[in-house]
Amino acid sequence: MTKKSICVQPIHTTEGRNRALSVFEKVYRLEKGWVKDLDTLMPESDLTNSDLTWFGAFVGDRMVGVGRVLYRLPTQLYSAYDFQLTDPTLDVAQFLSQNPIAEVGRFAVLPRYRRTFRVAAELMKALGRDALDRGFTHLITDVFESDANSPWGFHRRVLGFKQVATHDTGELNCTSRRITMLLDLREAERKLMGRRGWFYRFLSEPQPTLPNLPETRLERREWAML
Repeated sequence: MTKKSICVQPIHTTEGRNRALSVFEKVYRLEKGWVKDLDTLMPESDLTNSDLTWFGAFVGDRMVGVGRVLYRLPTQLYSAYDFQLTDPTLDVAQFLSQNPIAEVGRFAVLPRYRRTFRVAAELMKALGRDALDRGFTHLITDVFESDANSPWGFHRRVLGFKQVATHDTGELNCTSRRITMLLDLREAERKLMGRRGWFYRFLSEPQPTLPNLPETRLERREWAML
């Protein structure tokens, strides 16, 4: 993959949705066994829903990754998950009322494109920028504790996500414990700016194509977020 071979675009059409469902078919149904009905992952009504944005990552004209950022948190659904807070003193209701939080999820990258971080990194950049542009201050996401492709380590060490809770049930068909992670976007930006490393320069790129990045490889378990 070259600098200009990857781009990320919002998904607004039926054709784009069908291509995204093809990615989910390979990752969420055949590889992971997390779903049976693909339509529940990305209902057609999502294409016109202003409360969320879907993004597709393309290599050439092929969609190879998908991600969603949700701007109206499903708090009623969350209440059914029986969260176990990492910090039991955290006042969740107060925190939610004071901080606009967007949920990152439905993240999938085809196996052959996980060999380096590039596709997943472009998707994360697009999701984070969209949240910032809408005035959101935090991102929240779940990762599966026992998933071989869990991005937990990368989220924590590189992006600055912090574990805030765990829970045992969720929307996807998986028996693994979920780890809920929270990212303060402005705090993460300040820390990355202070380092002034290649990853900060990558995130700061105004164009949706990749800069020249080192050919760093990560273990597969670093790249497949829920």
